[in-house]
Amino acid sequence: MSEAVGPGRSRYDVVVVGGGHNGLVAAAYLGRAGRRVLVLERLGHTGGAAVSTRAFAGVDARLSRYSYLVSLLPRQIMADLGLAVELRRRRVSSYTPVSYGGQATGLLVDNEDAVGTAEAFERLTGSGREYAAWQEFYARTRRVAEAVFPTLTRPLPRREELRQRVGDDRLWQSLVERPLGEAVEQTFADDLIRGIVLTDALIGTFTHAHDPSLRQNRCFLYHVIGNGTGDWDVPVGGMGAVTDALADAARAAGAELLTGCEVTSVETDGTDAEVVFRSGGEEHRVGAPQVLCNAAPRELERLLGGDVSGPGPEGSQLKVNMLLRRLPRLRDRSVDPRAAFAGTFHIAESYTELETAYREAEGGAVPGVAPSEIYCHSLTDPSILGPELREQGYQTLTLFGLHLPARLFDEGNNEERREAALAAVLRQLDGVLDEPLTDCLALDGDGRPCVEARTPLDLERDLGLPGGNIFHRDLAFPFAEDGDPEDTVAGRWGVGTAHANVLLCGAGAVRGGGVSGIPGHNAAMAALGK
Repeated sequence: MSEAVGPGRSRYDVVVVGGGHNGLVAAAYLGRAGRRVLVLERLGHTGGAAVSTRAFAGVDARLSRYSYLVSLLPRQIMADLGLAVELRRRRVSSYTPVSYGGQATGLLVDNEDAVGTAEAFERLTGSGREYAAWQEFYARTRRVAEAVFPTLTRPLPRREELRQRVGDDRLWQSLVERPLGEAVEQTFADDLIRGIVLTDALIGTFTHAHDPSLRQNRCFLYHVIGNGTGDWDVPVGGMGAVTDALADAARAAGAELLTGCEVTSVETDGTDAEVVFRSGGEEHRVGAPQVLCNAAPRELERLLGGDVSGPGPEGSQLKVNMLLRRLPRLRDRSVDPRAAFAGTFHIAESYTELETAYREAEGGAVPGVAPSEIYCHSLTDPSILGPELREQGYQTLTLFGLHLPARLFDEGNNEERREAALAAVLRQLDGVLDEPLTDCLALDGDGRPCVEARTPLDLERDLGLPGGNIFHRDLAFPFAEDGDPEDTVAGRWGVGTAHANVLLCGAGAVRGGGVSGIPGHNAAMAALGK
């Protein structure tokens, strides 16, 4: 896709600011409804954070660089837009290495081997109690998923309406009313099992199990409700296959997609808007009755001329991409590395380790024992590797470091802190391997190790995410409070702003976050007056 030099016309029905996956979903729905749609993307390509990239020079491997897995993308959206995308389930849910009494062992949760998983729990904890609690807990969260997920592409339900749909007051209290740590501690006795459960509440969210703000609860809820199952699947062809299909759908619907176009301001009187952008060193203006913003709410406020000088959103993660010549050997010899790395590989994520790391980061230090989790996409989808790399046994690894908030990084220390954080997470990984990871790293075309790291500050620079927050801002519960007004279509869909004709279609909308397309769909429905 070449960079734009200006739009084909000066007026549209809708201008979409940002060509990430949600903006593309909105454009596709609006185009199919007969609206003239213009999408303006700052980068030289569409897809935003959901892209595949040849991250290492001279190496034929396309990594999902920022977003890795898909859970929340509704099958309804895929069917409506005719997306020919395959999402492949991982047989292994997770593997967590641990050392007890100097003996290396681990917990392998295999989706297709209940007996083997039960035995792994018993070896780890000494009884069958924890596995029984695990099964009951996730059976109940699945019932929540089945009740909640279908509502995400409908007008916002009220809190009480959604509580009644869930039909389990004890679980509703645990997930929505009380800090999640209470339920985790009441349900599970083992420190490691507690930590594995809690990790879903901490992805990209700097918080702890007993945070009274319930940020952890909201994050956890979105991680267990995807498509009514909570499964996290690998997109075949990489994340770019998803957004390429969405871009094709938007174009097929008649939307005009322009890249290399940086929006510099949005002006509106509530009924008509003008969007100003730069392309090729020149300024352009385009008008429309409606503007949909796929950027973060804080960025929209800046574009509208508001004051954004105060504290903003804060991301909390280190993203590390790697290419290996082969998978490393594990100290736990009872498990094949191909099984251990096939799901989510948990490192230093016991309940105690997570709490300690949070407290250290809160105090301004890179955690001494840095928790993280790893995904090996190429085991599930080898197509992201070139034929020669597949033949030679190469594999990708993507590491997501927790409790590394934006406050630890700034313009003066970002490079130094990035290296410290990378060293901290890799040190913990090396601690469960039977050989140094460096012995397995591939080299790029210039002879450098194939490893790259991105801090929250890097994500702010690369993608325009305020504070590197991958959700644009704190996630919201997927319902309207009982006292909230319902006097606007945008409000009913959870996409409203202070301006009637400017809607949020990105992750910062209610029911945003993750690769879902849900806010894009909902903003389109609101724009169409549904």
